[in-house]
Amino acid sequence: MLLFNLLVSKTIMHVPGPIVSYFAKGYIAGNNLSDAVRVSSKLNQQGAMVTMDILGEFITTKAQASFFKQECLNILEAIQKEGLNGNLSLKPTQMGLLLDKEFAFENIREIVKTASDYDSFVRIDMEDISCTDDTLEFYRSLRAEFPDHVGTVLQSYLRRTLADIDGLANDKMNIRLCKGIYNEPRAAAYKDYNIINRSFVESLDRLFHHGAYVGIATQDEILVFEALRLIDKYGLKPDQYEFQMLLGVDEQLRQIILDGGHRLRIYVPYGEDWLPYSKRRLKENPGIARHALVQMLKKQS
Repeated sequence: MLLFNLLVSKTIMHVPGPIVSYFAKGYIAGNNLSDAVRVSSKLNQQGAMVTMDILGEFITTKAQASFFKQECLNILEAIQKEGLNGNLSLKPTQMGLLLDKEFAFENIREIVKTASDYDSFVRIDMEDISCTDDTLEFYRSLRAEFPDHVGTVLQSYLRRTLADIDGLANDKMNIRLCKGIYNEPRAAAYKDYNIINRSFVESLDRLFHHGAYVGIATQDEILVFEALRLIDKYGLKPDQYEFQMLLGVDEQLRQIILDGGHRLRIYVPYGEDWLPYSKRRLKENPGIARHALVQMLKKQS
């Protein structure tokens, strides 16, 4: 099992797209918004909340950013129209951050304002470390204007995260806490699995200490255990936090969390630009590929 995980982790970025598609198809809602709505509705029926995300990265023109902005507005409209228990996640680089910072901010502000009008919510995703300062700056500005309708993400593998938590603690915080999946230099990010997990637990403790609402984003049952311990330590009620998981990953753990009376949100990505996302997720979670391989062999036996 360990050898298989290592093999996937080391080779997945070079595997042809059609092969990646086979292993990742259960973890992407589909190519279109209608696919994401269908999957989200089913998850709602199972007791889970959702956050929808249109996949796409490395844009090179403002026209592309405008396309993704409109798609995000369409997602918010669909959530409202279909009565879904869900919200929106977006990436600053999709909105043009690497092209024109002010342009990107105005795109995101329009989306967050629309979410506010719908009484909905937008999560500003965290990307690689070149975007961290700008993303937190955007979050601070929009939090001041729309305090109940915007949140962001912090990554436990970054050495700066505890300081970032303290720096945001002067006002209400709504934070998704995850491990992080980008390949950052060692000077900026922890590389050891155990240290990353310890940082996750310490970051979660610090966030709860500051009264933050946290989306505890993990499929790692060790971290779920630690989160439950901290929830008990702080005497939190179910509406003061939520767990978050990826679509299609460890559905048994997902049900255990729901059966325990906890709020759970599933990340529902869709779009034609699924390949970079899928490769990163398979690199982070080789068990996805192992599970798909086992199912394939069962069907053939």
